Amino acid sequence: MIPVAILELGAKLLDRVIPDADARAKAQAELIKASQDQEFQLALAQVEVNKVEAASSNWFVASWRPAVGWICVCGLAYNFIIYPLMLWFASAFHAGFVPPPLFSENLMELVLGMLGLGGLRTVEKIKGVTK
Repeated sequence: MIPVAILELGAKLLDRVIPDADARAKAQAELIKASQDQEFQLALAQVEVNKVEAASSNWFVASWRPAVGWICVCGLAYNFIIYPLMLWFASAFHAGFVPPPLFSENLMELVLGMLGLGGLRTVEKIKGVTK
């Protein structure tokens, strides 16, 4: 079942956003209906799993997300700094080689997803919700 705190937060937001009582009641009913949706429940369960993983004392379990972040950093560094410099070097000095390109079709999607999550974490820190 959905935590009561989330429903209370949703009700408070609806009170601020929707001044009309009838429209607000309808929106609250939709919020309660959505909270019972299976996808919503799965998302809440995933949040709990993420909390447990992050709090784990096992470095392998707790650090896979930072590892993905570092992989993104390395991919971006190669794609936007190292690769162009290698192309310039090969062209300027007639080195006779062409550096391999990075196949980065999904790299930016992954990076933007990671940055989005990082941005939410920063907002939590600014508001004092977390340490």
